[in-house]
Amino acid sequence: MISPRVLKIMEYTLIRSRRKTVSVEVRGEKITVRAPNRATKREADAFVEKHKDWISRQIEKQRALKEQAETAGKLSRQEIDELYKKAAEYIPERVKHYAGLLGVEYGRITVRCQKTRWGSCSTKRNLNFNCLLMLAPPEVIDSVVVHEVCHLREMNHSKRFYALVLSLCPDYYERDRWLKDNGKALLSRLPEE
Repeated sequence: MISPRVLKIMEYTLIRSRRKTVSVEVRGEKITVRAPNRATKREADAFVEKHKDWISRQIEKQRALKEQAETAGKLSRQEIDELYKKAAEYIPERVKHYAGLLGVEYGRITVRCQKTRWGSCSTKRNLNFNCLLMLAPPEVIDSVVVHEVCHLREMNHSKRFYALVLSLCPDYYERDRWLKDNGKALLSRLPEE
């Protein structure tokens, strides 16, 4: 039997859709459960109960990252300008390297200071990267570059796309996990507008 006390602590938003499996996402202290249309509330409750330890760890980890970011403080305009310069020198070289390995051509490379995205690839083959990537380890920067360069061949997130990514970056998922775990802390260093 599911304890009502646990469920009260683990309040969550339930989103049903045409998916096949149940998943849980933790953002800050907000818990979202995504479930198939046919799933009952009781099944969602049971899923949350089964994963409560993992959920609690994620909440604690995100609290710690938030505290770490607050300790590091907001970036000054000068620090952001330095990140732009570093990114403008470093990232195009990495794009050139991986595009060469794949044998693909690309358009413009743009560096921006963004609040939500680490990189993107347009249908015109232009690549955009967040200057805050320069706060991440080099292997994490490379994983974002690889992801976007692979979009030059596969403009989707299919199995073929990820096979291509893994062919260039075998530990891509580990690097991507670092960005998922630490990315919010990096983004939170942007000054308020």
